[in-house]
Amino acid sequence: MTDPAPGAPGSREKTTAKAILISIVAAVGGFLFGFDSSVINGAVDALNDQFGLQDSPLLSGFAVAVALLGSAVGAWFAGPFADRYGRVRVMLIAAALFAISSIGSGLAFAVWDLIIWRFLAGVGIGIASVIAPAYIAEIAPAHIRGRLASLQQMAIVLGIFVALLSDALLAGVAGGAANTFWLGLEAWRWMFLVGLIPSIIYALLALRIPESPRYLVAKGRMDEAGRVLAQVLGSTVEGVQGKLHEIGETLRREDKPSLRDLRGSAAGLRPIVWVGILLSVFQQFVGINVIFYYSTTLWQAVGFSESDSFLASVINSLVNVLATVVAILIVDRVGRKPMLLGGSAGMVVTLAIMAIAFSQAVITVGEDGSETPNLPGPWGPIALVAANLYVVAFAVSWGPVVWVLLGEMFPNWLRAAALSVAAAAQWIANFLITVSFQALADIGLTLAYGLYALFALLSFLFVSRYVQETKGKELEEMVA
Repeated sequence: MTDPAPGAPGSREKTTAKAILISIVAAVGGFLFGFDSSVINGAVDALNDQFGLQDSPLLSGFAVAVALLGSAVGAWFAGPFADRYGRVRVMLIAAALFAISSIGSGLAFAVWDLIIWRFLAGVGIGIASVIAPAYIAEIAPAHIRGRLASLQQMAIVLGIFVALLSDALLAGVAGGAANTFWLGLEAWRWMFLVGLIPSIIYALLALRIPESPRYLVAKGRMDEAGRVLAQVLGSTVEGVQGKLHEIGETLRREDKPSLRDLRGSAAGLRPIVWVGILLSVFQQFVGINVIFYYSTTLWQAVGFSESDSFLASVINSLVNVLATVVAILIVDRVGRKPMLLGGSAGMVVTLAIMAIAFSQAVITVGEDGSETPNLPGPWGPIALVAANLYVVAFAVSWGPVVWVLLGEMFPNWLRAAALSVAAAAQWIANFLITVSFQALADIGLTLAYGLYALFALLSFLFVSRYVQETKGKELEEMVA
């Protein structure tokens, strides 16, 4: 008696060590994604001094945010490239871009060439943001796909944590980010240069993992696809053949995959594509990156010194990591939709509390004429606790679960292209939130956090109506 094919009624795929190890390797791209997007934070003040940007806040802000625009470009082209050249080759392209941009940024001699290198870093980030969840979803057994896909978010938050930690260590050893450290280079340059190490590790690891079986089937390389499926699913010959047939049926088409496949009747796009885009946009519009990019404002408002504010940011990112671990443990048990709904509800409450807390702020004018909001009485600790609980609510839900859904919710023939557009939308939304926060904060932090609370409420209503549960489903069951 033979085992039923994976995905057939009564089947139960095995959890193989090979599938777990391959997914971990793919998720290293997420580490570079988190590291490269956050590493500039510790260098901003030194960069402003180095290139005389103190009187050019717009140019300084653009130098920080330009990586997000590069990420949108990288995400947009990652899917078509992955369909044409394969998932692993595109990982190698991302690793090369990370390495080149790390060297270029570390050796930048003017703000304009720094902007070029940071844009290239963003392209690499955008590619990694698409290729890792797509590859992991395509390689993972259905019953643990959520946990393995969540490794992408775990790698991202670890990358953010390591970037903040390495920035702090380099600045601490050198006595300041602008001080000379090693080989006559300032510490801020080494903050970028150390990114070369994970870039090389990512490339070496990517060379040792197999190509996605669904890409191999699409290219007619059935024998290779069968060998990969046997490794990651631990299935019988009959089970592998059944799976190959399922994949082949979902990929059967006369024309090659392209962005044209996304067209549909819902405002020009397929409804499932809009769901992916809006999941991405809401993930950013709830304001999570404001906490990580501009957290100093919050911590100083509750009485922290500048150095203590930096430490609080590191602790905040550690909370993010620990909460993501919880998400990985429960995502295949609880399901995607309940986690998103619970996260949205938690963010509505915590963001509303932060908005109320900052409405009580008293403005203190410094000797240099600068204005700083300070929270009187119990409002400081209340805002501090609410901010950390907000990070927890996001990290156990919208942080990892959106990437899980984007990797698995689209049918095989549409996945790479749809994920590209959804990820590009996410980076554009990230850019808009990042560049608009300072203007909103100048009006009042109550407005900023109140607006993010409103988006959190809208995200709850959106998920309730439009997001379908995908827990335990085979990728071949997904429909457009």
